[in-house]
Amino acid sequence: MQDKVKSTTVATAAIHPLDPLSVSEIETAVALAREEGGLNTPYFSSVGLLEPDKSDVKAHRDGDKAVRVVQLLGVDETRDGGFQADVDLETNMVDVQRVPLGSQVPYNYSDFGLAIHLTKTNPEWLAAVRARGVAADTDEDLKKIQIDPWPGGGYPHADVPKGHRALRCIAFVREDATDNGYAHPIDGLISHVDVTDRKVVCVEDFGERPVPQEPGRFDGPNLPDARSGLQPLAIEQPEGTSFDVDGYRVQWQGYDFRVGIHPVHGLVLHQLSLNERPILYRAALSDMVVPYGDDDPMHSWKHVLDASEICLGNCLNSLKLGCDCLGEIHYFDINLITHEGKARTVEHAICMHEEDYGIQWKHFDAQSRTGEVRRSRRLVISSIFTIGNYDYGFFWYLYLDGTIQMEVKLTGIVGVTSKTGEVNSGQSPQIAENLTSPVHQHLFCFRLDWELDGGANQLFENNIEVLPVSDNNPHGTQFQNVSTHLTTESAAKREVAPQVSRSWKVVNPESRNGLGIPVAYKLLPQSVPTIFASADSPTSKRAEFARHNLWATPYEKEEIAASGTNTVMHEGGGLPDYTANDRDIRCCDLVMWHTIGVTHVPRPEDWPVMPVEYCGFHLIPLGFFDRNPTLDLPGHCD
Repeated sequence: MQDKVKSTTVATAAIHPLDPLSVSEIETAVALAREEGGLNTPYFSSVGLLEPDKSDVKAHRDGDKAVRVVQLLGVDETRDGGFQADVDLETNMVDVQRVPLGSQVPYNYSDFGLAIHLTKTNPEWLAAVRARGVAADTDEDLKKIQIDPWPGGGYPHADVPKGHRALRCIAFVREDATDNGYAHPIDGLISHVDVTDRKVVCVEDFGERPVPQEPGRFDGPNLPDARSGLQPLAIEQPEGTSFDVDGYRVQWQGYDFRVGIHPVHGLVLHQLSLNERPILYRAALSDMVVPYGDDDPMHSWKHVLDASEICLGNCLNSLKLGCDCLGEIHYFDINLITHEGKARTVEHAICMHEEDYGIQWKHFDAQSRTGEVRRSRRLVISSIFTIGNYDYGFFWYLYLDGTIQMEVKLTGIVGVTSKTGEVNSGQSPQIAENLTSPVHQHLFCFRLDWELDGGANQLFENNIEVLPVSDNNPHGTQFQNVSTHLTTESAAKREVAPQVSRSWKVVNPESRNGLGIPVAYKLLPQSVPTIFASADSPTSKRAEFARHNLWATPYEKEEIAASGTNTVMHEGGGLPDYTANDRDIRCCDLVMWHTIGVTHVPRPEDWPVMPVEYCGFHLIPLGFFDRNPTLDLPGHCD
């Protein structure tokens, strides 16, 4: 199947300001930061391109020299929140900014390794593990104990000084290297690690609980015999794909855009246009939170900001043909950084291919006994990220009729608790013989930087209004669409409302279609939740973006993080700060923030690995065209 694969590797010389970083750029930036930045034994959390000003990117033309600034985040032996080193590759200038106490740059693998080592060598923790019947006397014993470090913010232990970098460590047992350790939690035991002071400050022991022994394996040799009857399904394009790729720029059926990976935001689409008409300057996840609803002390504090605390972009999978992606595939490679400062390449980090998507439109005329039908197709751009026990797939779909869709696919392994006594099924349903799993949420905030038809944009809310019974509506059957202009940031803090078919539309008042109507795109939300945690809770304050399904702001280059920058150990920020002055958004360079997600009530079918669960949204043209833009699709019926 190798003839089905094409790949884009980051070039050694950038040709566009938004191209992902090359290995040489990363190596040069690290060397300059070490030499000129005054860093003291640095450990790196992430590397990324510091995106240029929007105006500079728009002014760039082929052949122009691209400004390239590499941003490195990390920690060193200075006792503060870490460093941000911006390295200009043209001038070799290094600008190092120290992060003040009160927040911290994202965690890195050095932090995790230190927390694991300190936990596994702590006598009190080892004694508690042995008391639960788990061997912990030899190196081989300790290799079988899996430690998962969790962020220490929001509910920091009292013995961790304010401003210190901290982690909580929970543990599981593996029978061997390929076992599913999550089947065997060492419950009721938490190691609190002060990473700044490099010590375990407290071992919390909530009482011994038996370690479940039932297997939870799902690796190949331990799966049931493969089912029969599934015949091969071949996806072939004998004349090749319909898209053109130039580096990280893609053109397909009138669409034109760029792809990349951001350290926090993951998969990014840039400068998305259709038929040379701009739609979105930038579209990507901004942050996410996974709050737990269980009262168990092993889970009640959990609300990890997976994107910003862990660096989602560092958790890229290398995708495999025939498994993660199927068909005629084009892959994009991405270069990242290790905590030691070495460049590492993730091959096949972004997958792109075409999919048939059923009927685009159809009608059979009963009078003439004739009909017409055309098939739909979509372009799929995807990346998958693994963070601890969960796997997240982010899929952008572009459709022939101008529809743009984001779909998040959630899979992996649910969080677990050993079952003891009565089961509180409302908060932690039983999923296996001796395991329960807490009810929790996954909430994702997407930032959509609009430039619809290249001008200033407006934001409206659409609701269906039922008309009262009257002489003109005697049976109360009439209803209408009501469109309300949202003119301030406070007015734009909104929730989904399926009972009134609520949607939001972005309008360019200066651009009109052939009917004289301003062109627009509609955000069609799914029926999705907001965060259930109390507004006064640390969980909610640190992820306040999740209190509303919609926010809107006028564009500011620095306002890109839904929870604020450097969220490790912080108490909150981002969108509540951006919108504090209730700015005017009646017609502006509009940025929309949309929070989607799922509330996961675990079930036995989610064990030992959960089937994919979905959430997302659609962006649908609304008067962007004068009529159905797919009338020109070729017919394929005999």
